[in-house]
Amino acid sequence: MESTDMLRDRRKQLLRDIERLSRLAIFGTLSETYRACGTASCRCHDKGPKHGPYLTVSYRSQDGKTTGYSVPRGAETSIREGIEAWRELQQCLREMGEINKDHVLQIARAARERST
Repeated sequence: MESTDMLRDRRKQLLRDIERLSRLAIFGTLSETYRACGTASCRCHDKGPKHGPYLTVSYRSQDGKTTGYSVPRGAETSIREGIEAWRELQQCLREMGEINKDHVLQIARAARERST
């Protein structure tokens, strides 16, 4: 078990990370697709490579339905960074939840020991 000081320091670091990541985070899953165009003589209709990648972000809405949007060319880098920030934010929140759980359990154990 980590010391109280170490847990407090880690919690402070996580809070800083959460604040930073929350400014960048974009909820969703990024996918890349390659497609054939509408020009019949284009290389993409034969054995040549398809056009793309075209980026799409999909996510579950508040009512539980999967929805999404296409990412315009100029926003690709920012969207990729935002999706990655969302993933990192989730990890930070999980770790914070573990620290909080351990803290509550330590308090409960200490109270039980004092009462016996």
